[in-house]
Amino acid sequence: MILVKEYSIRSAKGGYDDNFSYLVTCSESGQQCIIDPALPYDNFKSFINGALSAIIITHTHGDHIAHLKDYIRTNPKAVILSHPMSKSIIQSKNNQAVYHLEEFKMGQLMFQFIHTPGHYTDSICATMKNILFTGDTLFVGRTGRVLSPGSNINDLYDSVYNQLLKMNPDTIIYPGHDYGNQPSISLKENISISPLLQAESEQDFIHRMDQYEKNRSNGW
Repeated sequence: MILVKEYSIRSAKGGYDDNFSYLVTCSESGQQCIIDPALPYDNFKSFINGALSAIIITHTHGDHIAHLKDYIRTNPKAVILSHPMSKSIIQSKNNQAVYHLEEFKMGQLMFQFIHTPGHYTDSICATMKNILFTGDTLFVGRTGRVLSPGSNINDLYDSVYNQLLKMNPDTIIYPGHDYGNQPSISLKENISISPLLQAESEQDFIHRMDQYEKNRSNGW
């Protein structure tokens, strides 16, 4: 659990493939949100004060929304924040589309959303203070992969290199899976340890991704 004066972040790991879900609390107002309901509601039940204000969906791959219905049932007034393309999958009257660079205020905390297609068409990242929740766009040690329908490597390059890596290097990423040697990391440190974040051009990135997939069993 990360606890500072303005907010706290409690994480839980499990789900389909070492998924992370995050409970973010505004210390002043007590308002809370869940980022990616990949884990059962009971993982956070004892830490939720009343009812959630929001549920943030980084993208609609099944493992990231596996328990969404339970969160909706137990928090019927919570607004569901997702990319406009997620609407047909989420199918909730409380779904609220968030567009690129749109903001959402929860108590004294301000979230800003960044559309980051590449791993999937409706992928978004959410910034809050010096925190970046990256879903499957960026992990500790590497980027997301582009093997499934809705993936696009050119879009991923643009999302990672032209948006995320241009943020403050001290920004701390909180990814959607525990795939690295630590659960979270600064952008600066992540670049230093990941060949996929050191490409000199888009073509170089595509080449590095190709090599990563070919050598995946070597534990890059």
